[in-house]
Amino acid sequence: MAAGLPPDALGRRVACGTDYGTVRYVGSVSPTAGIWLGVEWDDPQRGKHDGSYEGTQYFKCRHPKGGSFIRPNKANFGVDFLTAVKDRYGLNDNQDVQCGTENTVVFGTKTVEFIGMDSVAEQQRQVQLNKLVDISVRECAVSHAGQEEEISRTCTNMRHINLSKNLVSSWETVVAIASQVQNLETLNVSENKMRFPSTSTFTSSAFSNLKILALNQTEITWTEVLLCAQGWPVLEELYLSSNNITVLERPDNVLQTLKLLDLSDNQLLDGNQLHLIAQLPRLEQLILRNTGISSIHFPDAGFGCKTKMFPSLKRLAINDNKISQWSSINELDKLPSLRALQCNNNPFVDTEKNPETLKQLIIAKISQLEVLNNCEILPAERRGAEFDYRKIFGKDWLEAGGHWNPEKNKPSEEFLAAHPRYPALCLKYGAPEEGELKGQQPLTLKNQLLTLTITCPEKPEQKAVEKKLPESMTIQKVKGLLYRLFKIPTSDLKLSYRSSKLEGKEVELDNDLKPLQFYSIESGDCVLVRW
Repeated sequence: MAAGLPPDALGRRVACGTDYGTVRYVGSVSPTAGIWLGVEWDDPQRGKHDGSYEGTQYFKCRHPKGGSFIRPNKANFGVDFLTAVKDRYGLNDNQDVQCGTENTVVFGTKTVEFIGMDSVAEQQRQVQLNKLVDISVRECAVSHAGQEEEISRTCTNMRHINLSKNLVSSWETVVAIASQVQNLETLNVSENKMRFPSTSTFTSSAFSNLKILALNQTEITWTEVLLCAQGWPVLEELYLSSNNITVLERPDNVLQTLKLLDLSDNQLLDGNQLHLIAQLPRLEQLILRNTGISSIHFPDAGFGCKTKMFPSLKRLAINDNKISQWSSINELDKLPSLRALQCNNNPFVDTEKNPETLKQLIIAKISQLEVLNNCEILPAERRGAEFDYRKIFGKDWLEAGGHWNPEKNKPSEEFLAAHPRYPALCLKYGAPEEGELKGQQPLTLKNQLLTLTITCPEKPEQKAVEKKLPESMTIQKVKGLLYRLFKIPTSDLKLSYRSSKLEGKEVELDNDLKPLQFYSIESGDCVLVRW
C-alpha cells in the first residue's frame, strides 16, 4: 500500500483540484508500476474511460467515459470535522498569533517570553469554539469525524451545521459527527454522494433534537430515507431534491412530525405515488417541482367533497411538471387545508392565452386558495373570479341539464366532472339569469362600456349621475374623472360599489391599478364615492 494512502481508500470520496469523485479501485495497473486509484468522477467530462485499460476492466462506471486512474498523491482524502472548523474560522494553531520557539511570541521585531503560552492559546481557542452556534464547513473537504468525543468537548454550543459538498462517504460518518453535538437542530449534508444503511440497524440518539435535514444530491433512495428516519423522532423539514427517487413507500411510524417535504427534481413514476405519503398527519408543505407528474387524483372523494388525504397540507408546489388537464386543478379543491399553490410551467397553462383569465379560472376552481404563484388573492379578486366563472360557463350548465328551478336542476356527470365547484357557486351567488347569458362576451374583450350610477351617500346635496365607462378603465382614472366632477383631490377619494344582483353587499375598489372589470362591475351597478 502506498505511503499515506488510507487503509479504507476503496469507496472513499476524493477531490482532485475542483473535481469530486469516488474511489472504485486501488491497486496496480499493468504494465505500469506502483499503486493507482481508479476514480469514478461526478462530472463524466473529467474522466477518460469506463474503468478499463488495455483490455482489462478494473472497475465499472455509470458513464462510458466517467472514470480515470490517478496516483494516490493527487487525491485529497479530506480532513476531520474539527480541523475544518478551525481552518474555516481561523482558530488553528498557526492562525492565532505568530509563535516563536520555547513559549515566545513575536510582536513586530520584539520577542516576548510567556510562561505556559501553549496552554493559554489552547484555552482561548477552546473558548472561541465553544461560542460557535451556527457552523458552515461547506466545501472544506470534511471526510471523517476525527478523534472520539473531540467535537463534543470543543464545540458545546453547536445547533446548526452546514456540511454540504464535502468528502463524506457514508451516513455512518454523519452519525459519528452528529452524535457529539448534543442539541443539533439543523443539518445540511447535501452534495455528498454517500452510502446509506440498507437494512434496519440500531439507531443512535444522534438526531433526537433534529428539526431540519437537507439531503439534496446525496443519491439516497426513499427506502433508505425510511430506514434512517427511525432516528429522526422530531424532524419537521426534510429536503430530498435531485436524488433519482422514482418510487415512494408508505412511511409507517416514521416522519410523523414532518411539516415540510421537498421531493423536487426527482422523476416520480406517476402521480399515484403521492397516495403513499398522503397520510402524513402534520405535513403542511409539499414541494413537487419538476417531478414529472402528469396528473393528480384523490379517488376517495367525489365532486364537491374533501379528501382524507393530506389532511394538514397548506402549501403545494407543482410547477415545472407535465399536468395537461384542468381535471387535476379541480382535484386540488378536495384538499381540506390547501391555501397556497404554485403551478407555473405546466401544459394546462397553455390552454388559456390571457394570463388574467388563467388566474381567474384557477381561483374559481379552488375555493380556499389564498396565494397563487406567490401572489395574494384579495377578497374582491376571488369574488370577481367566481362571479365571472359562474357566468362564462352558464350556457354549458343549461345545456348539460342545469336549471333555475332546484327541482329541475340536474346537470350531467360530465359537466360536474369538468366544473365540480359550479353548484357551490350557484348557491353562493345564485343561478345565472337568462339575461346574463345572452350574447355573453369573452373575458378578453376590451373597452366594453359599462353604464354606472355614481352617487355620494354621505353628501345628499350631490346629485347622482350616470356615466358610461370602459370596463378596462383603472380605478385611478375613475378617480381622475370624479375629481373633475366633484373637485375633490383623488388622494381623498374612497370608492366602492353595490351590485344590482347582490342586495346589501358593498365591495371596496381599493386597488388604483386594477381595471373596473377586475371587480366584476356590470352595467346597472352603483359606484359609491366618499371623502
